[in-house]
Amino acid sequence: MSELLNISVAMFAGLMLTRLGNKFRLPDVTAYLVAGVLIGPSLFGALNLLGIGFHSYEELESLGAISDMALGFIAFSIGNEFRLSQLRETGRQALVIGVLQAVVTALLVDAALLGVHFLFPQALSVAAAITLGAIAAATAPAATLMVVRQYKAKGKLTDLLLPIVALDDAVGLVLFAVSFGVARALGSGVVDVYTILVNPLLEILCSLTLGALAGLVLSKLEPIFHSNRNRVAMSISFVFLTVALSKLKLSAGSATIGFSPLLVCMMLGSVFCNLCPLSDEIMHNADRWSAPLLVLFFVISGAELELGVFAKASSVLIGLVYIVSRSCGKYLGARESARLVGCDKKVVDYLGITLLPQAGVALGMCVTAAQLPGDGPLIRNIVLFAVLIYEIFGPVATKWALTKAGDIQPKSEEVLHRRERKLAAAQK
Repeated sequence: MSELLNISVAMFAGLMLTRLGNKFRLPDVTAYLVAGVLIGPSLFGALNLLGIGFHSYEELESLGAISDMALGFIAFSIGNEFRLSQLRETGRQALVIGVLQAVVTALLVDAALLGVHFLFPQALSVAAAITLGAIAAATAPAATLMVVRQYKAKGKLTDLLLPIVALDDAVGLVLFAVSFGVARALGSGVVDVYTILVNPLLEILCSLTLGALAGLVLSKLEPIFHSNRNRVAMSISFVFLTVALSKLKLSAGSATIGFSPLLVCMMLGSVFCNLCPLSDEIMHNADRWSAPLLVLFFVISGAELELGVFAKASSVLIGLVYIVSRSCGKYLGARESARLVGCDKKVVDYLGITLLPQAGVALGMCVTAAQLPGDGPLIRNIVLFAVLIYEIFGPVATKWALTKAGDIQPKSEEVLHRRERKLAAAQK
């Protein structure tokens, strides 16, 4: 009963706040996140009134399956951007930009935070600095995809943006695993080759293999159904299945074989859209089905942000350095790499701004980073602070950049007048 009540309140709060957000021309995803913060345990949820928000972070953890499923559908949709027909035009550019901007961001954040360490050795260790640098490479595909969908963005920037955001996950995994391995070695004095190199490469390879196999099976099963309803149901069941399988952890000698849910579901969508002739319509219908799920995902994400991070001045100050250096890294890395591969001027100017949002992948890395003795809580607070800022203002910046690049077209006066006439007629 309480979980159903929380779900209904979360969805209602998110949807109602979009009405207020529209007056300020804010993306819906920003409204969902702000709604989550308001009804979360840090604000109204702390009042412990029945039906008003989430009273504790344990209640939010009980809804973890919703977040897992939503991320699965987001990755499945992004996989649709890897159609071979599109990759022939943008594949090389997306690959070069995706790798270079992530590496530049990690190095720039490393340099800035190591500077903080040398100035204030007690505030931030070297291990924490290089770990945060790797986390900075990650970008949130969910917020970006929602802005693209809401405003029906189309153009050269959008064509490059979605594959790059997807590649960030793979690049971020490698950078984080290497940096975290070095950070642990600094503490223990022992260099673990499996942790630094073998495990992240195995995770990427196994994730892509699992997703490819699932996509192959799905593409073979879909044609045996003759109704769109059953085809969509089959696609949804496969997203659920791949998310569940990606939670498995397997041991093989000294190596641990794990899976990235985002990579698995992205590969599922990529293989499916290239092999199944019915994929366009099926994925479109699956996107419509998952819309309420994504509303819940963002409201829950907002509720999980802990405003208590503002209580520690050291976390806020280091967090500001992290935010500024990461933003510079994303913008400069994307701009220079886009220029290197000969992208359009508008892509060069605005791509970096669309890569600012950060959330789920970075928070997942924090769980692993908590293993650093003494530094785990500090890393978590800094990333939470940055995520709070990026998730609220990042979608707004993404919308602005896509608009300036010409990928978001303003609604014509005719469309607006037609909508006003319909509303007036309905009120009579």
